[in-house]
Amino acid sequence: MLDQSLDTAQVRGLWRRIEGPTWLVATTVHGGWFALTWFHHALPWWLILPLGGWLVAWHGSLQHEVLHGHPTRRRAFNTALALAPLLLWLPYPLYRDRHLRHHATPHLTDPLDDTESFYVTTARWRRLGPVRRLILRVHNTLAGRLLIGPALTVLLFWREEGARLVRRKPGCIGIWASHAALTALLLYWVVGVCGIPLWAYVLLYAYPGTALILLRSYYEHRPAADQAERTAIVEAGPLMTLLYLGNNLHALHHQRPGIPWYDLPRTYRAEREDLLAANGGFLFAGYGDIVRRFLWREKDSPLHPGPLTGTHQEG
Repeated sequence: MLDQSLDTAQVRGLWRRIEGPTWLVATTVHGGWFALTWFHHALPWWLILPLGGWLVAWHGSLQHEVLHGHPTRRRAFNTALALAPLLLWLPYPLYRDRHLRHHATPHLTDPLDDTESFYVTTARWRRLGPVRRLILRVHNTLAGRLLIGPALTVLLFWREEGARLVRRKPGCIGIWASHAALTALLLYWVVGVCGIPLWAYVLLYAYPGTALILLRSYYEHRPAADQAERTAIVEAGPLMTLLYLGNNLHALHHQRPGIPWYDLPRTYRAEREDLLAANGGFLFAGYGDIVRRFLWREKDSPLHPGPLTGTHQEG
C-alpha cells in the first residue's frame, strides 16, 4: 500500500512538472475546435454559439498562459502552441507584446501607458462628440461590453495597428504577413473543408469568443491611488475558473505571473486574506455578481480620473 501511494505521488509530481494540466487543456481546446467545425452542419446554431464562443475564449486563455512561459521553457515551442488565430483579428505576437507591457507598467489603467486600458484622457474626451461619448458610456455597462465591445475592440485595435503599419514600425509587416498566412490556412479549413460561411464563423465563434474574453477583463482593473489596489479578484466557480485558467484571480496573477494556472486557486486559498488586504478588498463573488451589479449600469466613467503619469504621448 505504501509503495502504491509513493508511486501515485510520483506520478502526480511528474504530471505537474511537465505541466500536464496545460497540455490537457491545449489538446482539448484544439481537438474540440476541429471537432466542432467538422460537425458544424450537424448541429443547431444555438448549440454551436456557446460551444464555439467557449472554445475560442478558452484558446485565448491558453494563449495567455503560454505567453507567461508555459508549458515549456522554450519560447519558440510555446509560441507555436498558441499561434492559431481562432479569433481571426488578433495576431498572437502582438497580443503577447502588449500584454507583457501591461504587466510591466507601474501605471495600470493609465491610458497613456497601459496597453490594455479602456479609459480615455481628458483631452481625448473633450474631442469626442456626443455620439462617441455615449458609445463609450454604453461600453462601460456589462451589456454594452458584451454586445458592442467585440466590434469596438477590433476597430480600435486595427486603427492603432494600421497607424503603426503606415509608420513602418519595425516588425509590423512581418507579423501581419504571418498572421494573414495563418488566417488563410484556418479559413481554408473552416470555409473550404467544413463549408462554414465566413459570416457564420464570425458570428458563432469569433464574436462570442471575444465577448467572453471581455467578460473576464470587464472589471479586472480600476483607477486607484495605490497600484496594488487597481487589480481585482473574482471568486468564480470551477467552470469559469477553468475557462479563464485562473486569470479571474487577477490580483494574484499580477503579483506572481509565473504561477501556472492550475496552482492559482490553491495559492489563493492559502493567501486570501493577505491578497485582499493588499488590493483594498477589490473583490467580486463570481461573474454572476458582476452581472447583477453592472449588466445595465456603468461600472465607472470612461474618463480616467487621473493623475496620468504615463510616459507615452497621446496620439
